[in-house]
Amino acid sequence: MFANLIQWVTRHPAPGYDHAFVEAVHISRPVPRNARAEKIILLCWVLIAIKHVAVIWAVHHYAVPFHQLWINFPTFLLGLVATWAYYARD
Repeated sequence: MFANLIQWVTRHPAPGYDHAFVEAVHISRPVPRNARAEKIILLCWVLIAIKHVAVIWAVHHYAVPFHQLWINFPTFLLGLVATWAYYARD
């Protein structure tokens, strides 16, 4: 409503109707998953799990004066971020 009022007051011609239509559509195909990369990700998660068990055992066996999550949580978080980066790619 205000756009038409401004056009009426300023006496500018209306834009052409050819600009209001879609001229082209570009479709990009999703990147196919790499089976080798997914096997490497799975292997890394298995290694992270083994490391978690080893750290928990070492902390309890040697009576280390800190909690095992100071070691395990950053490892888990980095693995989670790396896995998310692979699966969320464009």
